[in-house]
Formats: sequence, C-alpha cells, structure tokens
Amino acid sequence: MKPESMVLFFPCKNIKETIEYYTTVLELPVYKDLGHTVWFDSGYGYLAFVQYDSDRPMATGECISFNLPSTEDVDKMYELLQSRPVLGLKGAPQKHPRFPVYSFFFSDPNGYTLEYQKPLE
Repeated sequence: MKPESMVLFFPCKNIKETIEYYTTVLELPVYKDLGHTVWFDSGYGYLAFVQYDSDRPMATGECISFNLPSTEDVDKMYELLQSRPVLGLKGAPQKHPRFPVYSFFFSDPNGYTLEYQKPLE
C-alpha cells in the first residue's frame, strides 16, 4: 500500500512566530492548526512544527529543502525573498559544489536551515 502523503514534525521555539514566518515569507498555507502544533501544506506533503515545553531541545543540523520545477524558478524565488523579511539569506543561487542541485539557503526563526533547490540530472 502506498502512502498518500507524508508529514515531518519539528520542535519550534514559538508557534505563533513560526506560523507568521511560514505563511508570510514562504507563503505556505496552513493545513491544520491545533494550537500547539501547525501543519503547512507544501503541495506534496506536510511540514509540521510542535511547540514543546522550553526544556525540550531543538533539532540541530536540519535542512528543510523545497524542490522547485526549474533553476529559473529558484532564481525567481531568491529574487522574491530578497524583498521579504528573510532570516540568514546566504548568497545567490548556485550549483552546489558537492551535490547535484542548484539552490540557495536561508534560515527560519527556529534556526533551521531552509533551501529552495532544483535537483539537477
């Protein structure tokens, strides 16, 4: 049996700040908002954040990558994000030196690395 979708859960520091960032900066629609947990619809699965007690450690070293249809779309997304309150934008899109992707990186309010990419053949 094949799953119809998937969801990845990450702890977050502040659920309201996380919702604001992902809906306004990345324009991801909220699929479910349970107060302490929010699911965003990426179109091909769900990205969820959970507000835990302050003593729970955050995930570290995580990279959340969003695949785009073309390298031109990666460039357009980079240009769009330059006009928004993006955290930690780390330079223009480029072919990754180690992996077969064209991408750029930035951060979210929880310290997670975010990437828009186009996998290369």
